Amino acid sequence: MIENLQREVEPLKDAFEKAGKRLYLVGGVVRDLLLGVFEEGDTDIDLTTDATPDDIEDIVGPISDAIWLVGKRFGTVALEISRRKFEITTHRAESYDLSSRKPLVKFSTSIEEDLSRRDFTINAMAIELTGSASKLIDPFGGLHDLMGHKLATPGDAADSFSDDPLRMLRAARFMTRFTLDPEKDVVDAALELRERLQVVSPERIREELSKLLVLPDPSVGLWFLVDTGLFDIFLPEIPALALEQDPIHRHKDVLAHTIAVVSKTSPDLILRLAALLHDIGKPRTREIGSAGVSFHFHDVVGARMARKRLQALRFSTQEIESVSKLVELHLRFHTYKAGWNDRAVRRYVRDAGSLLEQLNELTLADVTTRDQAKVRFFHEKMTELKERIQILSEQEELASIRPELDGNEVMAILDVGPSKDVGDAMDYLLEIRLDEGLIGKDEVTKRLLKWWRVRPISSVR
Repeated sequence: MIENLQREVEPLKDAFEKAGKRLYLVGGVVRDLLLGVFEEGDTDIDLTTDATPDDIEDIVGPISDAIWLVGKRFGTVALEISRRKFEITTHRAESYDLSSRKPLVKFSTSIEEDLSRRDFTINAMAIELTGSASKLIDPFGGLHDLMGHKLATPGDAADSFSDDPLRMLRAARFMTRFTLDPEKDVVDAALELRERLQVVSPERIREELSKLLVLPDPSVGLWFLVDTGLFDIFLPEIPALALEQDPIHRHKDVLAHTIAVVSKTSPDLILRLAALLHDIGKPRTREIGSAGVSFHFHDVVGARMARKRLQALRFSTQEIESVSKLVELHLRFHTYKAGWNDRAVRRYVRDAGSLLEQLNELTLADVTTRDQAKVRFFHEKMTELKERIQILSEQEELASIRPELDGNEVMAILDVGPSKDVGDAMDYLLEIRLDEGLIGKDEVTKRLLKWWRVRPISSVR
């Protein structure tokens, strides 16, 4: 593993030595190598050097298959050699203006100064490549902290988080990924400076949240974001769920339930986002009656809220559509208590579309009761549903349910042109298809003509 990496960096090592400059592996790659978890498929390798950005460009130009200079003004030159991507950055000391989202960059010639500005001690280690032998540079005890499962900053945590507030979210991810306990000053600084997160762009927050959510079990990090108030800044709907605890009516804490659901789902971003957001409509729909607490239509309300929040965090249109649909449909399974007839199966599959497997997984993960009999009941019902889907899929094209007549055929039968009437007719035919399956074009045509004769007068043009 490390031998392969050494071979890949050899051309860079030789080029920098020839230029009289030093070159270091730095950051996550060093941490992962020490842990033995570095994967050959990791694409980007971070390095740092005492060479200036102009020097870096001159040194790597002759040996690179491709080079990118978009980050050069910040000291970073990206390049590719034999399909491996590298980012080489001049030693830096940088900080954020208190009212700005952009770093103020200052270059340095000292590796120790460069490491001192990094987020956590476990990432503030370097391996020098140039020289007679590779050596570990660890001025802040990162290896000791890594082995001792401790999350600490190279300097004062408040200064570190003030310089780059996103580091508070990164703390949640590193705690989770490497099973680290945060030092008290890390927690205190996050509590004190959480409002500072407002200067960070939504895109950077989105990326960090996404990285946390796809870890095997993000529970530790999610609770850190709740307990420090960081969620209040960019996703306040999550801590709001803690208000749903109702000891009088013995209603479970929806916040704890939500984090449990996230941990039970597969590490797929869309599924994990849906799990995180599936109950956010409950605070707005909460009612207490004689029968206890109810949250009528929280699925519909939650889907709208999820859409709005994901838009604010700059998720893609496709991601927003998928997550909001899963939130809206997460209760659908529970509405078929009487059993799964063909009509119900067709509608479930049609509405879920390509998200069917994710919806089924979310539905089962949503069952967090300790009552094992109830858990078995829901699993049996889900198995029954899947069997019904399989049977119908063999008979019909469930994944692409559509009316038996297309729009051109409808216009020819009704002798009309493109209009709302045609859309209404197609909706009517789709209902027949969902309710009754395939009944043949002759019968469908008869039904269409009858509907056309008796359709509501308001639809006449």
